[in-house]
Amino acid sequence: MAFTSFNPTQIQTQNVQMNQPLTLREGQVFHGTIKQLYPDQMAEIQVGNHKLVAKLEAPLKVGDAHFFQVTNTGAQTELKVASSPMGQAMTPAQQMTQLLESMNLPKSTEMQQVLGHFMKEQIPITREQLIRAEQWLKNLPQDVPKQVALAAMQRMVELKMPFTNEVFQALVQGSKTDGLSTTLQNFMNQLANTTTINSELKTNLMQQLSTIAKPLNAEIGGLLLSRSMQVLMDSNAAVSDKLQALNVLKESGILPKTATLQNWQTQQKIAGNNPTGNQAQGGQLIQQIVGTKPDQTLGLIQNVKDWISNESLLTNNQKMQLQQLVDRFAQLPQSKQTIDVFAKQMQERLIQAFSDNTPSRIFTQNENQLTSKDQLLSLLKSDSTLQQNDALLRALVKVSTESTQPSIRATVVQVEAQVQSAVDSKAMEQAVKTVLKGLGISYEAALSNKAGDVQALAGQLKPQLLSLLQDIQVPTALRESAEMLMARMNGMQILSGDNGHHHQLVMQVPLEFFGKRMDATLQWSGRMKEDGKIDANYARVLFYLNMESLNETVIDMGVQNRIVTINVFNDQPNLNGLAESLKLSLKQGLADKDYQLSGVFIKPFEREKLEKVTQNSKEDTQEHSGVDIRV
Repeated sequence: MAFTSFNPTQIQTQNVQMNQPLTLREGQVFHGTIKQLYPDQMAEIQVGNHKLVAKLEAPLKVGDAHFFQVTNTGAQTELKVASSPMGQAMTPAQQMTQLLESMNLPKSTEMQQVLGHFMKEQIPITREQLIRAEQWLKNLPQDVPKQVALAAMQRMVELKMPFTNEVFQALVQGSKTDGLSTTLQNFMNQLANTTTINSELKTNLMQQLSTIAKPLNAEIGGLLLSRSMQVLMDSNAAVSDKLQALNVLKESGILPKTATLQNWQTQQKIAGNNPTGNQAQGGQLIQQIVGTKPDQTLGLIQNVKDWISNESLLTNNQKMQLQQLVDRFAQLPQSKQTIDVFAKQMQERLIQAFSDNTPSRIFTQNENQLTSKDQLLSLLKSDSTLQQNDALLRALVKVSTESTQPSIRATVVQVEAQVQSAVDSKAMEQAVKTVLKGLGISYEAALSNKAGDVQALAGQLKPQLLSLLQDIQVPTALRESAEMLMARMNGMQILSGDNGHHHQLVMQVPLEFFGKRMDATLQWSGRMKEDGKIDANYARVLFYLNMESLNETVIDMGVQNRIVTINVFNDQPNLNGLAESLKLSLKQGLADKDYQLSGVFIKPFEREKLEKVTQNSKEDTQEHSGVDIRV
């Protein structure tokens, strides 16, 4: 089955209907039933789950159903009848025709579909909104089902969103569960072939798209860096191998262009000219050592010892050897010369240690969220930020991949295989973080809350797309692709929201691992506790996955009192057998987070049952909701 979109409208709009009074605006039309008559032509009218009291322009009978149009919303609501009484003798088609004629609306198929939907849902809508909705339905792309478009319009009306094409496109595109990776690739291809836009903007966009498309390239670059450093520091390595390693590091910008086999270590900036920065980084430790005066070494020695003891990315044996180096330094007569020698020796030992540790700790972070590759780069370029480090490592992958040296290209293949074999839950978490950060989904929120470096935020995809769309020289095809991407990202934000204690989160993540692409969509529904924190005991989470091998997969995860039940919908044969071996690790992983696995059930796709699951998840979230999701 083609499950290419979902309808998150169901959960939130039904809650809105239940929790908020019915509000009307002049010009709106709705279907209602007279429940009770009062003096002075006042009447109680049933509209869906709501009742309202309004003044009628003409006397009516109890029990009659009519289309009403709002004429006044001042001190009292006033209504006029937009159709004759709709008794059982009148068919729905006749009702529709009568209303279209009374409102002077076109009788097109699309208009009847829009009006029929809002009649069924008993939602007030204006004539102008009907006309605009008809045009949207007429121009709907072939890959967008009409029910998805109608659900988007319903959401816009019920949640009082601006009834604009931008919002409509965001809701329609945001409800898709696949195709985002293809959309990104199409945009990237069109961008690469465009020569009429600003060259700097084009370069920045291409770099950011590459980061999103290959989220683990920084880890691959980290392994390439560690191997290169091991070769450079190996006294037994062939000179030709050392030269190749040196050249790729110079071409990628990690080492200066003036570096040689004899002076590459002395080319690094360890002159103490950057005393500020992240003191958890090895490079900053070296800076601190170099900037210390001879009469300040007592405090320096203690600081270095504490740094070594607290660095979890070092092995116990490495820590012992480094502490011995510090002890020897402490026994020497203190001078500027001995301090410089100590800094050089400490730098060499740390470069060697982190180079040796990177392959076995690719995704391991210390308490400061630094990896071995981060520490290694800080020792080579102490003035480089973490964002710049990421760009340097990706440049190293690019240079190595494009190298004409067979040995360098062979190393890339080996390193990719090593990273692939090390992929685990931490790797997936890192990849998702990289993609979401690169897309810039929360750009506006981060900017308004001043969360993060402004320059780093500006490098995300979303603000760069905004800049591109402001360029009048952008070709039509590229502009349309950019607008499509923007609509999908805006859709995630619009579909995510809260209604009182109830919250909904929608995320689409395009992932690519070693040539295999996957589109993942997460729909979470929950609520906050009284203290404003997420209630992690109860949750409902739906995952929509489109994978190269397993194809379409929907995972329905329910959490009640920290007991987790998982239903997996997929049509692949023998999936039960493949899943059996993974259940134990899943159970243990949940137990580590204080959750208990109730069961994992593999089920084939059945459209009716699956749609019931996705649309009626509100029943669980109204009673119990919340989960601690860290992405």
